[in-house]
Amino acid sequence: MPTRYRKQIESTPWFSALPIQLQDALFACAVVLKLDKGAALYRCGDRSCSLYALLDGTLEVGMVDVDGRVTLLAVLRPTAWIGEVSLFDQLPRAQDVIAGSAAVILQFPETALRSLLKDAPHYWHDFALLMAQRLRVSYKNTEALSAPSAAQRLAGRLLMMADGNGGLNDRQSTILVSQNSVASMVSLSRQTTNQLLKDLERQQIVRLEFGKVTILDVARLQAVARTTAV
Repeated sequence: MPTRYRKQIESTPWFSALPIQLQDALFACAVVLKLDKGAALYRCGDRSCSLYALLDGTLEVGMVDVDGRVTLLAVLRPTAWIGEVSLFDQLPRAQDVIAGSAAVILQFPETALRSLLKDAPHYWHDFALLMAQRLRVSYKNTEALSAPSAAQRLAGRLLMMADGNGGLNDRQSTILVSQNSVASMVSLSRQTTNQLLKDLERQQIVRLEFGKVTILDVARLQAVARTTAV
């Protein structure tokens, strides 16, 4: 039952700030989805305007270029919200969203959302706040990728992920992500990414485990993000 996840959803800043009437209306239409690893929540070009909240597992947000290369934009963890942009512009999805592991997701179907917003159009403002949050994260991602050195780009991305991607999901000191995924997100080779992570580990700024990066010293990682000298 969707209501069993309400306490978890209420822990997210965006949902907890909503009027109680809107919270109730959203849970009245919510549906629980389960995805196996590798299954698509939606694909680029899909015409779907549902809103989703990730309850368990991971979601990988990416794009495929004209040559078929996949660029990973973000790895989302609980409790992340996703899908609100198409609710506004009604255009096809702009990215692929794939389950990086077995995932449990709460879906708020498009038809129910549109009916709700038709009856109570003042709620559009609340959904606009979620989209504004996403826009700010996009700006931060662009800024991080424009850093002059590979070390700065890597450190900046790790800090963003630890901070919950600007509030899109929970903060965490241990980031569940593969080195391949990190390399894709910062547009570096896996070899270069591995070398940079090993350098950080030698300086006891991070600890590396299979599929995990644990940040041990946030202040020193922030220093790396600002300058290549540690």
